[in-house]
Amino acid sequence: MQTRIKFCGMTRVQDVQTAVALGVDALGFVFVADSARNVNVENAKKLITDIPPFVVKVGLFMNASSREVNHVLNNVKLNLLQFHGDEDESYCIQFELPYLKAVAMGSVNSVDAFTNQYKSATGFILDSHSQGQMGGSGKAFSWGDVPKKHEKPMILAGGLTPDNVAEAVCTVQPYAVDVSSGIETSKGIKDPAKMEKFVKEVHRGQANG
Repeated sequence: MQTRIKFCGMTRVQDVQTAVALGVDALGFVFVADSARNVNVENAKKLITDIPPFVVKVGLFMNASSREVNHVLNNVKLNLLQFHGDEDESYCIQFELPYLKAVAMGSVNSVDAFTNQYKSATGFILDSHSQGQMGGSGKAFSWGDVPKKHEKPMILAGGLTPDNVAEAVCTVQPYAVDVSSGIETSKGIKDPAKMEKFVKEVHRGQANG
């Protein structure tokens, strides 16, 4: 199965255009005020204007009020939601869009026990942060902690770079990989060369898996 690719923390039109040209499957936009990669509604609308069909537009939220999420959804045409905070399942399903729930691999005791609380999730982001943090730290976790089998798609995040993603894909064989800091020159500023190399290395890892 082809490993999908998501670039997250998009803040510039030129980076979105580069990602689209590289054939990336999904683009993530962070709606978290404390994040260096935060985008507001007006910026997000500009960023997604020219994204073509079949590229998934993902909105990332963390402990946002329902009102805040609905404000974004009323103004920005997103396809998928991603929740990184303490949101429970009843909160996640209220927006009537498919959603991903982040698993804080830095503190979760059992991935299976955690994911069983979110039967309605489309999939899960396995990130290296601890509970209460939002990810994007650039730190990896032990890939051996990833469940070998799971009924929902597992998306590998946390510390992925062009230098290690081929090994990650080959070792874990995830449904998808999610990268932010690993393709940046600084927070929110993507590097076209790193973006291109990351995509090539994902394909190489898949071929060797």
